Amino acid sequence: MKNTKLDSGIWKGYSQFLKEMIIQPGIAKANLGLSREDVTMEDHPLNPNPESKWNNYFRDNEVLLQIDKDVRRLYPDMAFFQWPTDYPCQLILDPQNDYETLRCRVEQTTLKAQTVDRNRSGVTNVSSPGKSLNLYPSNEYEVLPNGCEAHWEVVERILFIYAKLNPGIAYVQGMNEVVGPLYYTFATDPNDKWREHAEADTFFCFTNLMSENRDMFIKSLDDSQCGITYKMESVYSMLKEKDMELYIKLQEQNIKPQYFTFRWLTLLLSQEFLLPDVIRIWDTLFSDQDRFNFLILVCCAMLVLIRDQLLAGDFTINMRLLQDYPISDVHTILAKAKELQDGS
Repeated sequence: MKNTKLDSGIWKGYSQFLKEMIIQPGIAKANLGLSREDVTMEDHPLNPNPESKWNNYFRDNEVLLQIDKDVRRLYPDMAFFQWPTDYPCQLILDPQNDYETLRCRVEQTTLKAQTVDRNRSGVTNVSSPGKSLNLYPSNEYEVLPNGCEAHWEVVERILFIYAKLNPGIAYVQGMNEVVGPLYYTFATDPNDKWREHAEADTFFCFTNLMSENRDMFIKSLDDSQCGITYKMESVYSMLKEKDMELYIKLQEQNIKPQYFTFRWLTLLLSQEFLLPDVIRIWDTLFSDQDRFNFLILVCCAMLVLIRDQLLAGDFTINMRLLQDYPISDVHTILAKAKELQDGS
């Protein structure tokens, strides 16, 4: 049975984040032009001071645009994220809150500013969308009418709040793929009381998960023991221990672990399997006390299970196998990982 007191506390904390980081800044922006009190000689929209609230606002918009672009493409083969949620955030949709919503910020910023793609290497691919007023291509999600929220909009809000609370990492492409399965699990729970609070529950679960996994998204930590380079090399180190012949074969073909394990590790295999199978893998992964070491075991198991094809293939064939993994039975993979863990 769900602890209603705990749930109430979780929602109260999350709703405070919504007020401070979306509603209040949105009110200040919406008032611009109606009241000039927010524009002073010390702080105005053209103020170059890095501490300027306007500078922060425009910087936030860059992050928001990248989040918006990514969540619209979240699991495109599923209709779920396009559907309206049965529990839209009433705090956000309250008509008494006359403020600039995230939806408005995206629409206005897309028309007026440049689109900035930010990945782990920093800011890249600056392009001007002003050449076209087609904000939402046919292969991306369209915004629902006022008063409704699609599931992807809820995910967008979660990632934006996380980015605001964690300025050191903010948002990095790939986080959307990590939060997606978490939100889907809460938002499709058969208990409607759980579904009602899917947004807040997802936010705090995602925050806890990222507290353990965030170092793999920070480029400056790549070569440290907690960084992604060390983790990728750990897959090959384990493979060397478990299957020397296969390890030597991959080394001889100069197939480096970063060619395929970067995506496997940073996205927790969320791009390698169908969503129900990803959730099954995560169920086992998160129940293991040493979950990220078990993830390395799973990656090693995936290699061992296709060893015959890899030993017989050339560089091109093997790269295709590793970047489009052929085995879909995740139970077989998990069983092999457990076997490797037990030292069999």
